Amino acid sequence: MEVHILDRQNTILSRFIAEMRDVRVQGDSMRFRRNLERCGEITAYEISRTLAYSEQTVETPLGDAQVWLPEDEIVVATILRAGVPYHQGFMNYFDGASGAFVAAYRKYSKDNSFKIRVEYVSCGDLTGKTLILADPMLATGTSLELTYRALVEAGGQPRHTHIAAVIASEEGVEYVRRHLPDGEVTVWCGSVDEELTVKSYIIPGLGDAGDLAYGDKL
Repeated sequence: MEVHILDRQNTILSRFIAEMRDVRVQGDSMRFRRNLERCGEITAYEISRTLAYSEQTVETPLGDAQVWLPEDEIVVATILRAGVPYHQGFMNYFDGASGAFVAAYRKYSKDNSFKIRVEYVSCGDLTGKTLILADPMLATGTSLELTYRALVEAGGQPRHTHIAAVIASEEGVEYVRRHLPDGEVTVWCGSVDEELTVKSYIIPGLGDAGDLAYGDKL
């Protein structure tokens, strides 16, 4: 399984991720959402370099031009609620794509263990299409696996799936390697951190992306 870690090459993406991590900046929820969106746009561009293209002709006011246009039918999916601005960044670039949404959350026990609950899936036909599953934080990887399987069950088997995260843990990336189909999935991470807390939050990470984007939840 291919894994691309984008901040291993210095680009403007590093600034957006730094602002999202920085406690002095991340309190500005509008800027946090916009930076999530920007990360989605940059990752969309990187993914676009791997798509299939065909040569086509477009008519200009002065003649015909030969251009190369992507052939893939794209569906961009995300997990509510933190994923919404990130999802929008992908849709800004893949503006002909369809959208898909999943509601999933962690149900904790007193010992800090948790189970993932998937309660809502909205998607069209995925069969033979290119699925981009965008979630800002890839921590343990379990919610992402269950989301992927819920989407496939509801919409059919995609031709290829791109998993996109702004920040991932090493454990989460390894989990995805082991539990999602090799050769059918590519992983794209803005940055990868080494550790998880006992409650499975990424360290140093950035905190709770959903709360930072939309306010604290009860």
